[in-house]
Amino acid sequence: MTRVLPFPGVRRASSTAHDILPRKVRFDWANTPLEWIPGQPFASHFINEINMILPAGEFWFCRLYNQALPFVTDDKLRADVQAFVRQEAMHARAHAGACSEYLRAHGIDTRRNLAVMDWLFERALGDEPFGRKLPRLLQRRWLVFRLGIIAAVEHMTCVLGKYALNNREWDKAGADPVLLDLIRWHGAEEIEHRSVAFDLYTHLGGSYLSRYYLSAITFVAVFGIWADGAADLMRQDPRFAKQRPSVFRPWLWREWVRVARNGHLPDPLWLFLTELPYLSPWYDPRNEASTEQALAYLAHSPAARSAAA
Repeated sequence: MTRVLPFPGVRRASSTAHDILPRKVRFDWANTPLEWIPGQPFASHFINEINMILPAGEFWFCRLYNQALPFVTDDKLRADVQAFVRQEAMHARAHAGACSEYLRAHGIDTRRNLAVMDWLFERALGDEPFGRKLPRLLQRRWLVFRLGIIAAVEHMTCVLGKYALNNREWDKAGADPVLLDLIRWHGAEEIEHRSVAFDLYTHLGGSYLSRYYLSAITFVAVFGIWADGAADLMRQDPRFAKQRPSVFRPWLWREWVRVARNGHLPDPLWLFLTELPYLSPWYDPRNEASTEQALAYLAHSPAARSAAA
């Protein structure tokens, strides 16, 4: 992959060279077991929690990007944003389907974790945070602030997407192909549109310095929400009754590191270190992954081919 060396003041509004393609997908959850990585209940629950984190968040992305569109003055970036919205909406629907057709079918109570996400995106990060209507003077700033959060999240999802495409331990363990395709299809599209959130945030006035505090808020919140939701799934599994899983108990974090050594989860320290490039003044999302690798997977994704057929 050729690295791009950006220089301040000459950066184009859109750094996505290709046209982003929204895709329909179809997943059949009838035969997917709850422990979709055989012999790995911890990793299976941890990744299953993603299905509850994403729908509310990605629909929130879509709402904010539709609000931002009137302020976009570059035609290519506008097209990127519109395609991004369509991809994110499909991601949200796919993971919501996994919640309703897969997790609940296996007796998982999803209400608590979904309620947490609804509160976060509708109450805390909504247009009227905690029910307070903002003065017109602050509405644009609140929009750009939240776009900065999305840009930081999109860096994380790009990193995770690259991990999913490169991880072969799941295949060796005999992981369920449907859920594996969901994770890899989503990860590949995150790589495909990895520049859009950063481009939009920069285009609308997001500053380099604000990336620091926004990324600090975002990275800590995402790790905490992910671990907390996974702990709730494990509390519903009798095999973890003695451990009493909780985001506040050291066992959860020690077990995460142990399972990561087997290659079934990304290591939390590795995740933290891969987020650091986002803080560089020379950060460019194009350097974080390979578009060619992502498009190659998307061309053969079973769910995308099934929907196209």
